[in-house]
Amino acid sequence: MATKEFAIIGSTSSGKTDLALSLAKKHDSIILSLDSLSVYKEIDIASAKPTISERAAIEHFGIDCILVNEVFNVQIFINEYLRASKKARSLDKSLIIVGGTSFYLKSLLNGLSDVPTISDETNKKVKELLENRAQAHSFLNSIDPTHANKIPSADSFRMLKALQIYFETGLTPTQYFKENIAKPIIKDIEIFNITTERQELRKRIAKRTEKMVDIGIIDETAYLEREFGRSYNPMQSIGIKEVLGFLDGKYKKERMKELITTHTAQLAKRQSTFNKGQFPTAINGSLEYLTKKLTV
Repeated sequence: MATKEFAIIGSTSSGKTDLALSLAKKHDSIILSLDSLSVYKEIDIASAKPTISERAAIEHFGIDCILVNEVFNVQIFINEYLRASKKARSLDKSLIIVGGTSFYLKSLLNGLSDVPTISDETNKKVKELLENRAQAHSFLNSIDPTHANKIPSADSFRMLKALQIYFETGLTPTQYFKENIAKPIIKDIEIFNITTERQELRKRIAKRTEKMVDIGIIDETAYLEREFGRSYNPMQSIGIKEVLGFLDGKYKKERMKELITTHTAQLAKRQSTFNKGQFPTAINGSLEYLTKKLTV
């Protein structure tokens, strides 16, 4: 395994984490988690992050970085990458980047443009506009249809950033990013994309859901709600939101598990589509095929 930095991506429940842990143990590597929930402390079961014992012998970055009530953004992930990469180089170890939130990997490849300092007046204006996300998206479309077409109306974070740029600078996001070109953080990295047949993946997801319930996702969610309430973005994540519905008495436990499995399968489909479209040079293959390829 001569490559010093490489990424393992794939749909949720495809076996990425176990493969990365196995490789890291065998080759004494460092792992950077590419997962939007694992960054949060105390979201352990819903995120399916590696356990403390699994992490004991392998240094991890990108896990347990912030609390649920703290704001996470791509820059935080990039900072974690820079820390992990520096540590790996200093120890002459490989860095394995692994997870399902491939948008963060894309951000490393594309880089981020510098963003302006946002005034309180702009923040207030944008916050009021985002009280109606459909209306906010319509407004963004009226000033910059090119950029609006890239953002789903449900993606309040990216709409927030686009509107902040417009109201703060007077430039549309498209104009702003043309004038502030992003620089790649990683210029060349080998990417391995695990592909899984849909029915097999559904079985894996259902099995993982059962395990999450067995080891305490209901208690974890109840604790998180007591500590942080429901208003923060992580509390609307798959696994957590369905358990909250169960705790509200909207449905029974079996229906809760069905919903978690269905919503996770839908996420897996979106992840698969994104990975195929955004990483054309990735090496694609089954878990078994890529395991053999990476352990040579």
